[in-house]
Amino acid sequence: MMKKNILYLFLLFTVFSYAQESYYSDVDLNLTGLSLKDELATKIINTHARFLSYDQVWDASKATDVNPENSSQVLLVYGWENGSDSDGTNDRERGINNNGGSVGQWNREHVYARSLGNPNLGESGPGSDAHHLRPSDTQRNSSRNNEKFAEGSGVQSLRTNNGWYPGDEWKGDVARMMMYMYLRYGSRCLPSNIGIGDNSATPDDMIDLFLKWNAEDKVSDFEKQRNTYHENTSNLEAQGNRNPFIDNPRLATRIWGGPEAEDIWGIYSNTDTENPTVPTNVTATNITTFSVDVSWDASSDNVAVTSYDVFVDGVLNSNVTNTSTTIIGLDSNTSFVITVLAKDVANNESAQSAPINITTIEDIEAPTIPANIVISNETGTSFKASWSASTDNTAVTGYEVFVDGSFLATTSDITYTVTNLTISTTYNLQVLAKDAVNNKSNLSSGVNATTTDGSTTTANELFFSEYVEGSSNNKAVEIVNVTSADVDLSAYSIKRQKDGGEEGDEWEHPLLLSGTLIKGDVYVIINGSSNLQTLIDEADFVQPNSSATNFGAPINFNGDDPVGLFKNDILIDIIGVYNGGTANFAKDKTLRRKSGVSQPNTAFDLDNEWDVLPKDTVDDIGKHNSTLSVNSFLLDGFKIYPNPINTIITIQNSKNKTINKASIYTLLGKNIMNIKNPSKEINVAFLSKGIYILKLEVENKVHSIKIVKE
Repeated sequence: MMKKNILYLFLLFTVFSYAQESYYSDVDLNLTGLSLKDELATKIINTHARFLSYDQVWDASKATDVNPENSSQVLLVYGWENGSDSDGTNDRERGINNNGGSVGQWNREHVYARSLGNPNLGESGPGSDAHHLRPSDTQRNSSRNNEKFAEGSGVQSLRTNNGWYPGDEWKGDVARMMMYMYLRYGSRCLPSNIGIGDNSATPDDMIDLFLKWNAEDKVSDFEKQRNTYHENTSNLEAQGNRNPFIDNPRLATRIWGGPEAEDIWGIYSNTDTENPTVPTNVTATNITTFSVDVSWDASSDNVAVTSYDVFVDGVLNSNVTNTSTTIIGLDSNTSFVITVLAKDVANNESAQSAPINITTIEDIEAPTIPANIVISNETGTSFKASWSASTDNTAVTGYEVFVDGSFLATTSDITYTVTNLTISTTYNLQVLAKDAVNNKSNLSSGVNATTTDGSTTTANELFFSEYVEGSSNNKAVEIVNVTSADVDLSAYSIKRQKDGGEEGDEWEHPLLLSGTLIKGDVYVIINGSSNLQTLIDEADFVQPNSSATNFGAPINFNGDDPVGLFKNDILIDIIGVYNGGTANFAKDKTLRRKSGVSQPNTAFDLDNEWDVLPKDTVDDIGKHNSTLSVNSFLLDGFKIYPNPINTIITIQNSKNKTINKASIYTLLGKNIMNIKNPSKEINVAFLSKGIYILKLEVENKVHSIKIVKE
């Protein structure tokens, strides 16, 4: 039965006093655990049609938080007293228009404290989501600060462990708001970051404290009026989405467990205890190397069957509402046992059906030969190869890359960067495709690739060379110029896609760049609250961490936020996948562009183009190996001679500039010598014959020149 028919089924339960909210008619409410969490998250994200500004929250609060007993007042979260005592900070009500930042007024309380978000929630997006912004006495709002929620009893209090107890009347409201924020914004609003509790009994970061409060403090009509307002976008400050846990607190129990909360809809706590009948006549058809179609006769129930669980070898494979499904992802030439059980809306289950046995077809067909091989990004030591995807009767699982007839590497992508090559040399590249059982195509036709002489490059554009997603606010990006000319940065900007790159979220917080990035140099941008000294020392631009910049945006990314480099507002390079969801592709990591990369790429290629390093690795920030193979250039006021060199390099410094450090690198980027404050002569007798890069750090600028050792 389709999801949209669930509402009709619920009406058949005459013992129920509540029906399902129509808002959830396209949500499979039979699910449990993280599957239900994901469906509800998709619903509230897709219906979040209007993003309020921080100022709009004032008017939204005046519409949603009206005192039901006096329309000229709003209710104040954490308050409990009617104003008759001498302490105005504990009042439960306040004049609806008496808002602002002064003593005696009400302000907008971020129930999920902004600074406890990762990164800071700011004043837009989650920072202006009205589902967790509540009127609060200004002084009490200030006293709460960013204290985490903690267990307590009675009225609001600051606990001895510095936790904030919101009060018996408000603890359920708080719990349901924190659940909403976690659902809506994912890892940016972890419950474990905002409350003091244990998450060991839940499947993710939900904590027992909020599950307990959700069960103990039932939903009030006051909470319900907020949801009613925000769903209706004809209201001027309505967001369009609802808080599911206000509509039915039992949803939290079905996702995370814990004490059973109120089931407002009655669909999970009815008196129906009768199991559906066992599915019969389970049949397998259209068996392939990797899939099988399965169908069965419908089960019956005293009320109605709502779904079926399909098992493969005793493991749940899928839950479906129809009486047929296609099972995919099976191994070829392998035997499997398939069973099915039926479920009703009260989650009563039948026994599993009689098992059927199937054997997938043996896969003996090889993939097609890779075609359209293109060579690009040639440097003195590397080049990039790309090709069209092969096809297969089951699935292509990888490609093998051959150089000059010898196997080099295996990749699952349709690109590969070949490195550690010799300058001015021609190589022949071929590729074959393979499947899961190692059927292999023939090798492709060979394509020649020639490395440059090491002093020239095909690069014609800037790109990201390093990305730091470190502890706390230690965030940084580095841009490199490996072109043959200095580049004016005024055409460039950096933006971030919020919320982990969820579809529908736009690029935001553009950081406009300025100045000139000279050839062979890098440009480092850091968050203003970074505390790693290397980041501070190497920074070319510091983005202040303040409310004016939304706390360092866009250099306040999490490891799931895509970051883009734009030229004339057109994306030219990206770290992460735009609209890619909340995958933590770089959480607590440093990403460093491989030395063979010489061009930007709007298709993020983590495996082929980036080295992944541990959190807070910043030893290479401020330099990049690719800058060591660009054209030599004349240093202003310096002359380096002789070149080629036998034993001694002489540095003629006509303008008496301070040389902070001299370094020598191989063409592959290996550092082999460092001298602080070098004299005018450097002994290089220890070097083997070959080509090297001499790098001078002069008055906070970096200059590189190629040298030849005879």
